[in-house]
Amino acid sequence: MIATVRPARKLDGEIRVPGDKSISHRALILGSIASGRSRLRGLSPGADVQSTARCVQELGAQFDGSVLEGCAMRGLHAAGRALDCGNSGTTMRLLAGLLAAQDFESELTGDESLSRRPMDRVVAPLSEMGARASWPPLRVGGMKPLHGISHAMTVPSAQVKSAILIAALFANGPTSVVEPVKTRDHTEVMLRAMGAAVESDGLRVQVEPAGRLEPLDLDVPGDLSAAGFWLVAAGLMPGSRIRLEGVGVNPTRTAFINLLQGCGFQVKLSKPRFAGGEPVADLEVTSAASLRAIQVSGGQAAEMIDELPVLAVAATQMPGRSVIAGAAELRVKESNRIEAMEEGLTAMGADITAVEDGWVINGPRYLEGGRVSAHGDHRVAMALAVAGLIADGRTEIEGAECVEISYPDFFDHLEYLC
Repeated sequence: MIATVRPARKLDGEIRVPGDKSISHRALILGSIASGRSRLRGLSPGADVQSTARCVQELGAQFDGSVLEGCAMRGLHAAGRALDCGNSGTTMRLLAGLLAAQDFESELTGDESLSRRPMDRVVAPLSEMGARASWPPLRVGGMKPLHGISHAMTVPSAQVKSAILIAALFANGPTSVVEPVKTRDHTEVMLRAMGAAVESDGLRVQVEPAGRLEPLDLDVPGDLSAAGFWLVAAGLMPGSRIRLEGVGVNPTRTAFINLLQGCGFQVKLSKPRFAGGEPVADLEVTSAASLRAIQVSGGQAAEMIDELPVLAVAATQMPGRSVIAGAAELRVKESNRIEAMEEGLTAMGADITAVEDGWVINGPRYLEGGRVSAHGDHRVAMALAVAGLIADGRTEIEGAECVEISYPDFFDHLEYLC
């Protein structure tokens, strides 16, 4: 599919972005081992979460789209075939943690992109816990009891942390994880809501073994990473005003909002409330009065890793030299996002140079529409669409169907807001 994006005069309107992808994955995986019926409203409709739903059903959970019948802690059964995780690294890594503790072996597979992503980082700590785990292909589980460990992570990854914490529920003692920087804590929040013993102290998280998890009754908040595209787009376009209803504003996810506000974007939060232990608010963004160049590095990059492609688009319009560093992880996502964004934005006239762990971007630069590639990556496709909105002329995005992974209605929402 080739998506055509034309320059817009302004963006205006009110929308609800898809349910948070990270929370949706965790609700399905943890709900599958709950003792009872979980009610899950507003799950992400994207293909990644559908992959998780199919996998937990193949393992024995019953799911009708909103009601999930859990199998209890030891009630899962072996799937009749390899579990297909599609394009979803979250599905594969979190399920690896769950299945490492089962008395049957499971194989997890995925598409070509997922098969290239590093899974040794989850195999190593699970093996340290006593699990049978190997890669490639990813095989876990089978008659080996787990023991608690204290694991110091070298690469910040909420997915790896979550895999360890889920496996820890089945271990014979407490398990702790120490992160190099704080990553999103949706797993910890959800485990507490389900009755598990979880302690957090700075960068350290500890989980005790659990004999039972209570089912969930959850309204999934809107995905802040999905909202990020509209925050940048409206901020860059004069006269714009967008309201995004019910977006999750977990403190481990709001570094992106804070950065935008600090460099001149007008983003306001209103109607704060909680859903399933997660903070939620409505977000309103209006066009920025002035912008300043940005400097992102280290832990800050890890806190907004999914938003960095669209932040690169924003930096093309900021006066001066912007540096986005500390994001080498972008090279092993659905695509090499560092190279993909350099290629696409350069083709549109940006002054952007890829470095090993990010970009150096000089702005502001006048952008021109052209033919660009999404490289099979949903976040690249949506970031380049935002660039197309502020470019002169028509922008054609090849492979734009990949937005189905996380935001199937993205181009419909774009048309509505224009």
